[in-house]
Amino acid sequence: MEKVISAPAVETGISGAFESLRVKYDQYRLYRRTINELSSLSDRSLSDLGLSRAMIKGLAHETAYGQ
Repeated sequence: MEKVISAPAVETGISGAFESLRVKYDQYRLYRRTINELSSLSDRSLSDLGLSRAMIKGLAHETAYGQ
């Protein structure tokens, strides 16, 4: 898993808006990639990791957004 991408300090102007959008997009991509990778594992593999299918979305959210 990758580390959480934190939002940068608030910047003013158009460059700040684009930077904020880029960070949010990167976080969403990490969220989707985490879901896809964990969903591709078998139930047995998930169990070996101490996970269940019901935990995948929550874990992906925590990984991407740190909450």
